[in-house]
Amino acid sequence: MTDMTSVQKDKLMGDLRVVITDAEELLRMTADQAGESAADIRSRVQTRMNQAKADLLHLQEAAVAKAKAAGHATDEFVHENPWKSIGIAAGIGLVMGLLVSRR
Repeated sequence: MTDMTSVQKDKLMGDLRVVITDAEELLRMTADQAGESAADIRSRVQTRMNQAKADLLHLQEAAVAKAKAAGHATDEFVHENPWKSIGIAAGIGLVMGLLVSRR
């Protein structure tokens, strides 16, 4: 999962939120169902949903921590190497300009 882009991670987190919401709605709809097996299934689903919520929160916190670390590393690099940073930014701008002008 370390190779995933932030867009893919955001989509995954969004999809997990939708699944959790749907499962919670299903539990509410089946709350009046009687029987030991229905209650057992509801409790297992509820346990798994709680675990999924905790995992989702952990994934979100890890993504935020990595983004902050990348921001701090970039900030330190720019402060330590201002001219190199300007050169890199100019090079990226030039390449982007060439790519855009070709279309």
